[in-house]
Amino acid sequence: MQNVIGIDAGGTLTKIAYINEQNEMDFVVFPSNDFSQVKAWIEGHPHIEEIGLTGGRTKQLLDVLKTMKSIQYLVEFEATFKGVKYLLEKNGHNIEQSVITNIGTGTSIHYMDGDSHMRVGGTGVGGGTLTGLSTIVTGISDFDEITANASIGSREGIDLFVKDIFKGMEPPIEGHLTASNFGNVNILKEKKHETNDLLATIQGLVGEVITTLSIQFAEEKRCESIIYIGSTLTNNEHLKQVIANYTILKKHTPIFLNDCGFTGAIGALLYKVELSNTIESPN
Repeated sequence: MQNVIGIDAGGTLTKIAYINEQNEMDFVVFPSNDFSQVKAWIEGHPHIEEIGLTGGRTKQLLDVLKTMKSIQYLVEFEATFKGVKYLLEKNGHNIEQSVITNIGTGTSIHYMDGDSHMRVGGTGVGGGTLTGLSTIVTGISDFDEITANASIGSREGIDLFVKDIFKGMEPPIEGHLTASNFGNVNILKEKKHETNDLLATIQGLVGEVITTLSIQFAEEKRCESIIYIGSTLTNNEHLKQVIANYTILKKHTPIFLNDCGFTGAIGALLYKVELSNTIESPN
């Protein structure tokens, strides 16, 4: 195993990227509200000597790690971009121009053109919205449980679709487009909704808000593809489907990368490795 790791200390999750004994990149995740778990993991791997670090909670993690290792900080957007470029190549994509939508606790949207990138926008709607609304509405706060239940739920009867408005008529646009998230609740006056249906509807709202913004920026920048990344997509096929369906409907190409929740950690790892090689080989 290499003596270098990359850490992305995010708002909800802290992700670690490292090279395992099979010389393959591997990952581990910890909750960001308990950095003692991160410290314990590092202490349990005494061969680790150097750390590339990024993420919004970097300072809080540094306060826990202190000076236990050689730590190099990389700005979050730079780390994420480096990780995306690595995964694009690994996944066999040859894309020069694209919008990159990073769905973490909130959502940050970037524009990539070759080896350059810039932040073009974002929204507070993201994984934190998904878990927060789910907790308030259904009492379920575990991310894996939320996404598993949402995948078998139905949005019919809760969301108001275009076809619901144009009953008996040919709608002027796609009938299954959402006219109003949760808009059918007050119309139908049903007192009880199934938990799975509520979770599916919450996830639909989150996915559609993020996708709508992403498409707007893609059209502004004249990009065909939108790369969707972030830990909120991990093992979340239902959300991917919501995003993909709407992206394709609006004539853009959605791209989902394997291990897309670890782009920041991957970028931090690669940065530290490159820095170490530069120091060791000044010529």
